[in-house]
Amino acid sequence: MTARAGEPFDADRATSDIEAALSAPVPAAGPTTSEGEPDTGEWTVTRGAGFLLLPLWESEALTGVYGPEWNDAEAAAEANLAALVAELDRRWGPHRTVSMRVPLHRSRTGAPLPEPFRTLTAKDCHGDLTVWGPVPPDGPPTAPRAPRWLALSLNQSDGDAPMILTALISARPIEEPDERH
Repeated sequence: MTARAGEPFDADRATSDIEAALSAPVPAAGPTTSEGEPDTGEWTVTRGAGFLLLPLWESEALTGVYGPEWNDAEAAAEANLAALVAELDRRWGPHRTVSMRVPLHRSRTGAPLPEPFRTLTAKDCHGDLTVWGPVPPDGPPTAPRAPRWLALSLNQSDGDAPMILTALISARPIEEPDERH
């Protein structure tokens, strides 16, 4: 569960959360740590060397949902992602897609993965990445920041779990890892 459980999707709020994350400090080194809401422990952000990963939206759990109802829930989640992608394409130009095929294969075989892909697979964020970057900084030119890359993905850990829309902020280009270890 994430801190976004039960919230309706709001593209403006998601965009605002992305903008805030793009301006937030990104750890240069150190261990990967996840943080949660103080009262509930629900996931709010994961920080690791060169990246932040955060939930933007979480659907209702799909326990007992099948057939047309499940298809409708999946279509609604994909529509949320598409609305956010359209807004970010308008702001920053066309996105590109980075497949999670190689990271998933490597994680299943126990092969080492570079960050942030190790954390993405550990968090069950298996959806392909929709990537922009480097993203131009917002705000006055007197407040420069290091280049950042942004990736969105829609994820579901299993058929009954909620669908989760996540944002990955990276201080390095987001490229599919090489198939070789």
